[in-house]
Amino acid sequence: MKTNLIKYMLAGVAMLAAMLFTQTVSAQPAAKGKIAVVVSTLNNPWFVVLGETAKARAIELGYEATIFDSQNDTAKEAAHFENLIAGGYKAVLFNPTDANGSIANVQKAKAAGIPVFCIDREINSTNAATAQMLSDSYSGCVKLGQYFVKTVGKDGEYAELLGIVGDNNTWNRSKGFHSVVDRYPGLKMVAQQSGEFDRAKGLEVMESILQAHPNIKAVFCGNDAMALGAYQALVTAGKAEAVKVFGFDGADDAVKLIAEGKMAATGMQFPKTMARQSAEYADAYINGKRDFPQKIPVPVELVTKENVGKYGDYGKK
Repeated sequence: MKTNLIKYMLAGVAMLAAMLFTQTVSAQPAAKGKIAVVVSTLNNPWFVVLGETAKARAIELGYEATIFDSQNDTAKEAAHFENLIAGGYKAVLFNPTDANGSIANVQKAKAAGIPVFCIDREINSTNAATAQMLSDSYSGCVKLGQYFVKTVGKDGEYAELLGIVGDNNTWNRSKGFHSVVDRYPGLKMVAQQSGEFDRAKGLEVMESILQAHPNIKAVFCGNDAMALGAYQALVTAGKAEAVKVFGFDGADDAVKLIAEGKMAATGMQFPKTMARQSAEYADAYINGKRDFPQKIPVPVELVTKENVGKYGDYGKK
């Protein structure tokens, strides 16, 4: 008799536990779908911040979110798009590897009914992506060019480290900078090489430039990763105080060097702002909105020793 009673009691406890578990599970909000965050490379802290912020905002909005690292390889990027299309993702927050080479991937997603929102880097198409949120690199580098002349002077030799040749940001930044600096014939660019937006490559290229042109007064770098690599090369060569370094991005390490008087300036791009907004646009699209501007410019702010106290953590403090 006691054995049967114990069995009934245990069965009742198990049933109650199952009911409570079911209620707990049903109380958790179901994800609204999956959003993919495809980033050109995670070998740069700036892009890590961009990707992680986009992912976090998508999760806050109720979605599952996954980051895909293309490693600056268009073939890997294409494979990511094949996987996310097959995987039933509802939207893509996209940092392209190549302005032309990435168009086909965006078109495939569009054909599958998946909206793509480009962040920071653009593609050379006006009807493939749903919207493109882009830093105003040209204007930002006009400001850098003006500060360059102010601090370096109107004569002397300098070098330029370009980013990835297939990225429009590389040329927009270079053109913005040269629209100012080329007005001064006394400022002579003695070297212009690609550092591929990479810190290690920037160090390597800067070492080579210093051997051929030991008297340069400054170096303009298309992003902060290259600027940090260039600064490291200058330290090793004993020229860190003689050569002024200019970057672009607003990376925390660069902002700290500016505060310490070791780097001259950078352009703050606000990656967190762009990342959050792209996730919010994707959510709006999924919920029925369709009228998005094709290109959405995001202003860039000049960061120098005079105002560096206002900036940090990839934006304004």
